Amino acid sequence: MHLVKPYRIVKIYVCNTLRTTVCIPAAVCTIENKGISDCICKVKKGGFSKVGEVQIKPFKRVLVANRGEIAIRVYRALNELGITTVGIYSKEDRYALFRSKADESYPLNPDKGPIDAYLDIDTIIKIALNAGVDAIHPGYGFLSENPEFVDACEQNGITFIGPSSDIMRAMGDKISSKQIAIAADVPIIPGVDHAMKSYEEAAKIADMVGYPIMLKASNGGGGRGMRIVNDPADLEKEFNEARNESKKAFGDDMIFVEKYLKGPKHIEVQVIGDNYGNVVHLFDRDCSVQRRHQKVVEYAPAFTIPDETREKIFDAAIRLCKNVGYVNAGTLEFLVDRDNNPYFIEMNPRIQVEHTVSEMVTGIDIVQAQILVAEGYALDSEEIHIKSQEDVTCNGYSIQTRVTSEDPANNFLPDTGEMTVYRSGSGNGIRLDGGCAYVGAVVSPHYDSLLVKIISHDRTFAGAVRKSERALQEMRIRGVKTNIPFLINVLNHPTFQSGQCYTTFIEETPELFRLTHSLNRATKIIEFIGDRIINSDMGKKKQFDNRILPTFDHDKPVYGARDEFLKLGAEGYMQKILKEEKLYVTDTSMRDAQQSLVATRMRSKDLCGAAYATNAFMQNAFSVEAWGGATFDTAYRFLKESPWKRLTTLRERMPNTLIQMLLRASNAVGYSNYPDNLVKEFIQISAENGIDVFRIFDSLNWIETMKLPIEEALKTGKIVEGAICYTGDITSPNETKYTLDYYVKMAKELESLGCHSIAIKDMAGLLKPLAAKELISTLKRELHVPLHLHTHDSTGNGVSTVMMAAESGVDIVDLAIESMSSLTSQPSMNAVAEALRGTRRDTGLKPEELTELSHYYSRVREVYAPFESDMKSPNTEIYKYEIPGGQYSNLLAQVTSMGSPDDFEAIKGLYKDANDLLGNIVKVTPTSKAVGDLAIFMYKNGLTKDNILTEGAGLSYPDSVVSYFQGMMGQPYGGFPKELQKIVLKDIKPLTERPGALLPAVDLDQIKKDLCEKYHYEDRSEADMCKKAVSYALYPKVYEDYCELGEIYNDVTRLESHVYFYGLRKGEETYLKIGEGKELLIKYLEASEPDEDGYRTLMFQVNGSIRNVKILDKKLEIKTDRKLKASKSNPKQLGANIPGIVGNVLVKEGDPVKVNTPLLTLEAMKIETIVVSTIEGVVDKIYVKPGETVHQDDLMMSFQ
Repeated sequence: MHLVKPYRIVKIYVCNTLRTTVCIPAAVCTIENKGISDCICKVKKGGFSKVGEVQIKPFKRVLVANRGEIAIRVYRALNELGITTVGIYSKEDRYALFRSKADESYPLNPDKGPIDAYLDIDTIIKIALNAGVDAIHPGYGFLSENPEFVDACEQNGITFIGPSSDIMRAMGDKISSKQIAIAADVPIIPGVDHAMKSYEEAAKIADMVGYPIMLKASNGGGGRGMRIVNDPADLEKEFNEARNESKKAFGDDMIFVEKYLKGPKHIEVQVIGDNYGNVVHLFDRDCSVQRRHQKVVEYAPAFTIPDETREKIFDAAIRLCKNVGYVNAGTLEFLVDRDNNPYFIEMNPRIQVEHTVSEMVTGIDIVQAQILVAEGYALDSEEIHIKSQEDVTCNGYSIQTRVTSEDPANNFLPDTGEMTVYRSGSGNGIRLDGGCAYVGAVVSPHYDSLLVKIISHDRTFAGAVRKSERALQEMRIRGVKTNIPFLINVLNHPTFQSGQCYTTFIEETPELFRLTHSLNRATKIIEFIGDRIINSDMGKKKQFDNRILPTFDHDKPVYGARDEFLKLGAEGYMQKILKEEKLYVTDTSMRDAQQSLVATRMRSKDLCGAAYATNAFMQNAFSVEAWGGATFDTAYRFLKESPWKRLTTLRERMPNTLIQMLLRASNAVGYSNYPDNLVKEFIQISAENGIDVFRIFDSLNWIETMKLPIEEALKTGKIVEGAICYTGDITSPNETKYTLDYYVKMAKELESLGCHSIAIKDMAGLLKPLAAKELISTLKRELHVPLHLHTHDSTGNGVSTVMMAAESGVDIVDLAIESMSSLTSQPSMNAVAEALRGTRRDTGLKPEELTELSHYYSRVREVYAPFESDMKSPNTEIYKYEIPGGQYSNLLAQVTSMGSPDDFEAIKGLYKDANDLLGNIVKVTPTSKAVGDLAIFMYKNGLTKDNILTEGAGLSYPDSVVSYFQGMMGQPYGGFPKELQKIVLKDIKPLTERPGALLPAVDLDQIKKDLCEKYHYEDRSEADMCKKAVSYALYPKVYEDYCELGEIYNDVTRLESHVYFYGLRKGEETYLKIGEGKELLIKYLEASEPDEDGYRTLMFQVNGSIRNVKILDKKLEIKTDRKLKASKSNPKQLGANIPGIVGNVLVKEGDPVKVNTPLLTLEAMKIETIVVSTIEGVVDKIYVKPGETVHQDDLMMSFQ
């Protein structure tokens, strides 16, 4: 026998004298007719000198020279070890999933073909050097068994994660490995030990061995370059095809011949060897279920092989590896004939596709072991933790099924195309290793057809079979044909279930091809952007630049108000503020400013973009108001994002800043009263998730409802601020209701409840400068806690009011960053800071830092222009209408969404009348909402202050107005107007005490269970479920809509805001950067004309895949509205009194009704109205259904 090429054998010895590990390389040798042992030095017992201690070389960055499933598998192993992953990809793979799974990804030579690109050693090494990697993992296939690649790595100082090139040449080559097996006394299949040069030589050897024969590519794997030849007449054709296939797949055309065994079992042994001579096996795998010599289903262990045969195979595998000093992971493959005789056929010096089943039964991460061995760790190190062969135990059974894009009904013809649906089957005992299966993936003809590997594990083989079948049954793949039905048939076949399969089982079992196909199920993942493109009311999209985050010194230490608060406690810190002359500032830009200016539509992405800089720039401020109020509702309702996630992100990015929220007493962050247990739970969770300052107010200044939340907030140890809503004008001689004495009395009562500070909450900007002087001066004399002023600049007097308050001794003021200030927002922080700079009341805020934040918000605000009110200049009419700044833009948006933007001026006048009708109340959410809803309702129904008691007597009023008069918002100062209360409530009895005390407790535990069942939240933490339950309890329908939208569209919060609101222009692309080297690319191509049902077909390119979605053009409904209209003169026809969406239909056709019987609910923006019957009769026909949009006067119901 002879070796084709010279090779170097490296032996690792342990010196018993020095007790240290040393490496002794043998000389390069060519063996001619000698046994392998002749050229390997024998181990001597001590006595040799110390050569050098082995050093551990930790990897920081590793390149994976592969693609698809195995690339992702290696990335995950590296990630768990804390190692940065670097990927490579061909131009054909630029949209593939594995590219974006790496921390960084870099393109290969675009001039190379799809296979050649991954075989391009020079380019791969160049990328590795430029990326500064420490090592390269080859995966399987491509260059994984190429010794020249190993040499190139070594020459460039890069560790190759695998065996040395010498060992690879010896064992990776099928011919060489057979020669080594002979020398190690391991049985092999009869054949030849050298490559065939020609067809003639192969024919000669075949005649000697006897047919059937097997042709094999010397450097092959995965069934490539393998052919079974039964007839001499077929040999020439098969030989040439095998050579060509080997050349394309592996870069050479070396072919050898061996005897083909009929119906054997294919058994593999997984081994791992370290640099110190230790080798262990990880038991065996049965890989007999094959098609075209490619494994289809594998399982471990090979339990139907007799133990005696298995032990022979294990011993042979270890002996072979030790004889050559094998290092790293490898697989030795054997065929076992029908008499249970094992024959070694080849060694794969790399990881294999089916390594997963060995991992599942042994619990050893083979890929991580590869990496750790390459770093220099021994098998018995703590990192790898394999102390001996006895340490490796086999637990249970594992099966791997390979899901491929092949059509089993058509001779497994590979299918290509776009995957339109992908739903995996997972769960207990199931592992999925994939990388090519996802919605929008294009299965190309260039690469392997593997989509995903399903690996099951169970205590019994039958249990593993059941788990595998269940996972396959759950899986849905559309757009390309798959072998899933075929795999299910294999698993259910008695031969497989008994473990008796052999290598030709598939070919000889025709019943496996009696296939049952699954039903199709549509999933649309880009409908969200499509809906925005077609149905956005934001107007024509202009060119928007992506955000530029504010710059600041990241290395500069920050010590902010929160640090001082944590040191002194709530009372200590607030008393410290009371004694200081500095004017403290609360930045409202993230909450009330954006609520007032852009209807609370600013997304977390943009708010959190300012967070790091805000934390640095606001260290001399008091707090940042960033949460609560309307932001909670609108986050779920309109922005489809979690307010809790916003809070935790802000907390993470603003660790030195006090985060302040607005709490509506017993309304929490809602618009109606809630049970006490829900309010308590909300406060507790908010404190746990980052809130430092609770500003608590009641919309009617009813202290009775403030007591419970104040008491509960005090228990959290956070700062509690009692707020008094300001209305009227204390300087007016005509003001008899909301006088100076009124505010002093309330402030002192709040102080007695334990509030750490008192806030004057001037929601509408009604507090004039001289009134501020009088109010602040008086309160400062009466109180012993800091005084905090909140006002709006709607009238243009905001800065003057703040300056007068500062002069009068106010301790803290609410201000907004310049570009988010003025008009309906708070006064300018930049202006006040400059005005007080150098005085005793200097805020300590730096102008240049405030300007940096102002520039950021100015750029961001452009996206939200459609949400801005039409208020372009100060408006002293505010003193007349008393519309709160936070409501002004919301009210405009509400009116606009109902198709009445031109009616806003008239509605403003009615706002004042509505306030008078309700009893001249304090106007802040939710009472301001009741005033606004009543004003809109009056306008739509032709009601005035003078005729409402007559013309409005039979109407159903907005839910917020009913709730107000019922006492669900509390008791107004001075009581309710009795006549209107009776008309609105009809048969409803009003409350006279605190509503929260009367409401039954919310069963939060049951809500958690219901949410888990409905939305499959079983894997969520208890803390996460508590937040979800509270959110649902506050806004059941809104939260359900949010969850359902999330299921349809997934997480859309990462989209740039201009894409979220406007969609994309034709030809526009948006990049969604996830990390370094990771981007998602979406491009809008075109839209069709609407079909007869109003649907347009939109074409997108998603990571290079063409995707079509159908979107209903909702704007056409208004233009082509074919709905019946109710006759206003016919009382038996019920029409919609406002445009909106039908909520619940509360009756059925044929039901008898009386006057005031609830019929259905109608929702428009935040107005929810219960529509009641105005006649006595029987429901004849219902024309609407829940979720349907109706317009003014649309016929909803008729009666007999």
